[in-house]
Amino acid sequence: MSIPALGLGTFRLQDQQVIDSVRNGLELGYRHLDTAQIYGNEADVGRAIAASGIPREDLFVTTKVWTEQLAANRLIPSLEESLTKLGLEQLDLALIHWPSPNDAIPVAEYMTALAEAKARGLTRQIGISNFTIGHMQQAIDAVGADAIATNQVEIHPFLQNRKVVEFARSQGIHLTAYMPLAYGKVMQDAVIQGIAAAHDATPAQVALAWLLQQGFAVIPSSTRRENLASNLLAVDLRLSEAEMAAIATLDRGERLANPDFSPKWD
Repeated sequence: MSIPALGLGTFRLQDQQVIDSVRNGLELGYRHLDTAQIYGNEADVGRAIAASGIPREDLFVTTKVWTEQLAANRLIPSLEESLTKLGLEQLDLALIHWPSPNDAIPVAEYMTALAEAKARGLTRQIGISNFTIGHMQQAIDAVGADAIATNQVEIHPFLQNRKVVEFARSQGIHLTAYMPLAYGKVMQDAVIQGIAAAHDATPAQVALAWLLQQGFAVIPSSTRRENLASNLLAVDLRLSEAEMAAIATLDRGERLANPDFSPKWD
């Protein structure tokens, strides 16, 4: 099952806020939901899924294994706990959220454990997140590129992550762009605003369309129903080659997700 191109992210959404966002998203037509163990909202995402009445086979649910659960004896129990919180029998996609800080745990150890989780039926697909080229190569060496459904990384007009993108594509690994709207900064950019005006679209729709046309999956989040509805329309927006090229010039290496345990970025 391929990863739906447009998903609903839940980073930083808690309690009733995340329940409302997921409920609204599902009512509007989203079927791809992205959460993570560290978000602390898996149980509330699960409640919203259960309340929606949408058949399980129509949903694509992703969660991510936190760094404290990467040891071989902890990863599978942590995913079992995530499934309990989500109220699901199986994930569609389980990702390693970040490489082990300072590479304290070898990539091969947690990728092998993640592959075992798939073999046991805990998840249909496995993948990675925030992996550098070096970490991707180690993951490929451990489980094979064909086993890696995606690398979920920060990509937006101001951080285009070209080295990682080029390497992933050379290995046939799909990419999911998180923070695709750069925390709303795309709304203030004059180039994106101009393209939006030409299409009678929003700057957010333009930024998402730019990513979608490159073959990335995108997982924007919002607490506002009107924004959730608007973002969905990005799938129907087609940008010209000139417009795509204009946005490509906006890269300034502006990384927004850069915690102190981050790997050395490419």
